[in-house]
Amino acid sequence: MELVLHKKSFSELTTDELYELLRIRSEVFVVEQNCVYQDLDYDDQKSFHLWLTMDGKVMALCRVCPAGTHMEEVSIGRVITAERGKGYGKRIMLEGIQAAQERFGAKRIDIEAQEYARGFYEQVGFRQSSEPFILDGIPHIRMTWTSEE
Repeated sequence: MELVLHKKSFSELTTDELYELLRIRSEVFVVEQNCVYQDLDYDDQKSFHLWLTMDGKVMALCRVCPAGTHMEEVSIGRVITAERGKGYGKRIMLEGIQAAQERFGAKRIDIEAQEYARGFYEQVGFRQSSEPFILDGIPHIRMTWTSEE
């Protein structure tokens, strides 16, 4: 069983791919985390979408938003991994960082991370850049990645 990386702009997504990505986001962020919020925010249309599959099942996903879309800087969001502890989350984040650099020329990337996941994002080079704040009823922090160039 091999992981397959998918990378597409919104307009390149098939209806089935879009449905599956939105279904998983809803399953995790709305149902699992018991958080009522507006996931469909019009940022998807401008974003670059990445996901990993194994035997057709989505194992991890994220979206890369250009500067001025979700945040002032290029940002990565909607990060989900289906199985924790297997490296899928780290892989999708590293792919997201690379896509942000290649597609949007990012030298800096911001994220709004759930506070409990700070250590995970630090593993891929993000550093806390704000005090904790509440977003959609969940403690978050802003974190920033900068290129070494």
